[in-house]
Amino acid sequence: MVSSDSDFRNRSAKGWKERIIIPTLLAGALGGAAGLVSKNRRTLGLANVSAAYAANLAIVAVCYCGARELARDARQSEPDDLINSAVGGFASGALLGRLQGGHIGAIRYSIIFAAAGTALDFTESQLRPILHRFMNTVSEGSCDKNDRFSSWWKMPEWSPIQVLDEEALAAKQAKEEKLGVQGVLGNQNKER
Repeated sequence: MVSSDSDFRNRSAKGWKERIIIPTLLAGALGGAAGLVSKNRRTLGLANVSAAYAANLAIVAVCYCGARELARDARQSEPDDLINSAVGGFASGALLGRLQGGHIGAIRYSIIFAAAGTALDFTESQLRPILHRFMNTVSEGSCDKNDRFSSWWKMPEWSPIQVLDEEALAAKQAKEEKLGVQGVLGNQNKER
C-alpha cells in the first residue's frame, strides 16, 4: 500500500507545470492582448488597461487550474477527467464570485466557471490529437520520396529565402568563390 501511495504522489506531481503555469501564462498574454483592443484604452491608458486585463485573466486561470489540480489530487484521478474540471470550476468560481459579488455572485460565478472550464477542457482534449497529428506531419512528413520538401512547405519562387539541394548549394558556393576572387582582384586593381 505504501508503494502504491508513493507512486501516485510521484505521478500526481508530474506535469503540474503544463497544467497550471502554462495556462496561466497564456491567459495573461491573452488578457494583455484583449487590453490592447479594449475600448477603455483611450481613457485609462493602454498600459494600465492591458496590465489590468492580463493580471485579472491570469488570476482567474491560476485559480481555476489550481482548483482543478486540487480536485484531481483529492479524487486521485487522471488529468483529463472532466469531473475535475467541473469541480475546479465550481470551487474557483465560488471563491472569486464571493470576492466580487457576495453570495449571489458566488453562485453565479461558480456555475459559469464550471460550465466554461469544463467546455474548454473538453475542447482541448478533443483538439489535442489533431494538433499532435499536425505537428507529426510537419516534422516527419516534410520530406517526400525524392528527399525534397513537399509542395505545401516549400518557399515561393519569389521569396529571397530559398532551401537549396546539394547541387544548387555547390553551384552557389562556386559562384560566390568566383565572385569573391574577382572582388579581391578588383580591390587590388583599384589600389594601384
